[in-house]
Amino acid sequence: MRENAEKDENKNPHLIEDRIVHAALSGRIAPGERLGEKELSEIFGVSRTLVREAMMRLQARGIVEVSARRGWFVIEPTVDEARHTIDARRALEVGMLVTIDRTSPAMIRALRAHVRAEQKAIASGDRAERSYLLGHFHVCLAETLGNPVLASLLQDLTTRTVLIAALYQSSHDAHESCAEHVEIIDALEQGNTTEAARLMDVHLRHVEKALNYRHVSNRLDHLKAALQGTPD
Repeated sequence: MRENAEKDENKNPHLIEDRIVHAALSGRIAPGERLGEKELSEIFGVSRTLVREAMMRLQARGIVEVSARRGWFVIEPTVDEARHTIDARRALEVGMLVTIDRTSPAMIRALRAHVRAEQKAIASGDRAERSYLLGHFHVCLAETLGNPVLASLLQDLTTRTVLIAALYQSSHDAHESCAEHVEIIDALEQGNTTEAARLMDVHLRHVEKALNYRHVSNRLDHLKAALQGTPD
């Protein structure tokens, strides 16, 4: 059985990475969650050597980190790291839209199909699928526009953003996020790439604003809890 699994792994050497990234985007694994080599080896039916190689690649992508004594863990980004990640996404995504030459009807159809899937997940209450699709929209956008390099970069940055949201952001309204995706597609369909870039900037600033609000709230809650226990 293990030999067959390792053959599958050889056919897709990034299978373990892909599954972990998908689970992070879906919110099925949390920041700081331990990813034991032994457990992953059993789950995927492969050797610990293959697991370790996959984790090292994920570490290079900034999605996991290793502790000498405790093993592999999903990253727990700090607030500053969160801001840097969102700034990087803004530079890439706004820049990508500004430099588009044209969009085709096929591109628009693909993007609208993705948004319909988002809407379906939101309506069904499937939080994991909703989380994955809302985050993956940005990867889909880069893929649809024919830039696989940006798509690969955004895959990692979007995964980091989802993990950041789990730690710091207040619950971002899924309907609002999906509606903003629709507005970006509308602008692209009209050939107004400048407006699409502006809307993307606004969309990512909403993410950053939610992050800042949660960070301040956490500090106030911590202070309140500390002071409430102070004797008169």
